[in-house]
Amino acid sequence: MAEEEKMRRQLVLAKPFSLEDEKDSELTASSVIRKILSLIKTVRPGSDLTNFQLPPQLILPRSRLQCYGEMIYSFGGQDLLGECSRRNLPIERLKSVVTWNISTLRPVVVGMSPYNPVLGETHHVSNGYINVLTEQVVHHPPVSALHATHEKEKIDVTWCQYFTPKFRGAYVDVEVNGKRVMKLLNRKETYEMDQPRLIMRFLPAPGAHWAGKVKIKCPETDLEAELHLISDSFIERFRGNNNRSIKGKIFESSSGNQLYNIYGHWDRTVMAKNLKTGELEVIYNAKDNITGLNPPTVKNLQEVMESESAMVWSEVSEGILKKDWERAREAKILVEEKQREALKQREASGESWVPKHFSVVKKGKDWDCSPLQPTVPRAPLIITEVQGEIINRFQDSKTLC
Repeated sequence: MAEEEKMRRQLVLAKPFSLEDEKDSELTASSVIRKILSLIKTVRPGSDLTNFQLPPQLILPRSRLQCYGEMIYSFGGQDLLGECSRRNLPIERLKSVVTWNISTLRPVVVGMSPYNPVLGETHHVSNGYINVLTEQVVHHPPVSALHATHEKEKIDVTWCQYFTPKFRGAYVDVEVNGKRVMKLLNRKETYEMDQPRLIMRFLPAPGAHWAGKVKIKCPETDLEAELHLISDSFIERFRGNNNRSIKGKIFESSSGNQLYNIYGHWDRTVMAKNLKTGELEVIYNAKDNITGLNPPTVKNLQEVMESESAMVWSEVSEGILKKDWERAREAKILVEEKQREALKQREASGESWVPKHFSVVKKGKDWDCSPLQPTVPRAPLIITEVQGEIINRFQDSKTLC
């Protein structure tokens, strides 16, 4: 029992960032921008910010692995992932994949950053039939792998994420690389997807937005979607308006015959227009999907891995929560020193790091990550249980709101 109490005290679970959290006075752009102006003076334009160290005041109390996982397991309404396989017609399934892809876009706090995961760090959470496992498989450059499976609908999702942030003077341009693949096993269909860029602008008006082109292609059905996340204009940014508009189309890959127009705003609603019938439908409502999000709760404390993000960064998160910046800074240093010491020991013994849950291959400048197991098991951290099972909540586990 003493060991269990110790683990419980060490486990800190952070609340996912929801649309309504953008109104938090401490996370507004104007509040954060004051904190970062002094840092800009020390960074030269064109600098690689991959290894840039932020002070605790500019760090969100969650790991980047958790941010990736939340894009899949954290949602407020319908199970959009499962819907991708439930639809009978191929065109309806592609529309559902487009909807789910849009749902993975989440608000970003300008000037604030999550923890850079340490090598071997993991995050494992379940929400109903959806089980998600992420692992930091490479540290330099930082490469994260994700595997998610839907037990009921037999859906398999794999991501390999690595990014390159560049300081451009008035903004930071984050190029997100890596492959995203969804497999509908019951349908024998594979969907390959690109990733958008992230622009974090400081001047003339601070803000963060997703931008660029995203392609979603299914070779088996000869169907394809192309989405354009549109950057705000200079005038709109100066006025402080947040556009977040999205435009796109669905078409046949071989003929180019366009079937649907897609337009709207990913933080509000997105519409699809059938070009043959003229029919309009709302395919995505952000209010239903990314508001009122809850943090995971502990179902089985003994099964929580020591590499779990909520364990690794617990002391840092507590310091940030209590605004004890010195404690957070010291705790962060300890986490990083522990990682450096582990690296020294491996180098001294001639041991190479091997990820626990993924195989990793470097192909030129690109990385490829494949899960070692066909499915992701149920996690000890949950959002909701599958229907008919009882949620076991530890009321005294710590939650960051």
